[in-house]
Amino acid sequence: MVAGNVVRFDGLRGYGFIAPDNGGEDVFVHVNDLLIPEQQMRPGLTVEFVIEEGERGPKASDVRLAEGAVVPAPLRSGGASGSGVTRQVQVDDDTLCDVLTAEEFVHDVTEVLLSSAPSLTGDQILQIRRGLLQFGKNHGWTEG
Repeated sequence: MVAGNVVRFDGLRGYGFIAPDNGGEDVFVHVNDLLIPEQQMRPGLTVEFVIEEGERGPKASDVRLAEGAVVPAPLRSGGASGSGVTRQVQVDDDTLCDVLTAEEFVHDVTEVLLSSAPSLTGDQILQIRRGLLQFGKNHGWTEG
């Protein structure tokens, strides 16, 4: 059994990577090899796992929480939907980007508009929100 920390995990695609504590390259992990709920797989989570040789390199199996591990809090607090689930996607080798639900995106945009430009009318806010939501969908910033 090897200990390590989750580097990233894409719940939509069902895979991610774990950095072993003993060094070496990050180990691929697939949702089918988890012995914990998929929702707990967040960056920084300390896990224990077995390293197997997969078709494309090292692969984690039998992934479980390490003894004494604490599940990190979600990256967001839920927005309008209250779900508390925000997915992260890889933008490039070093950058992760939050992907919001359409409901969370609209809620956050409304809050920014109200605090940044309080003189906007309700109709103006609705028009801006619609345009920004479509823009966000086109760029993969929102789901749905």
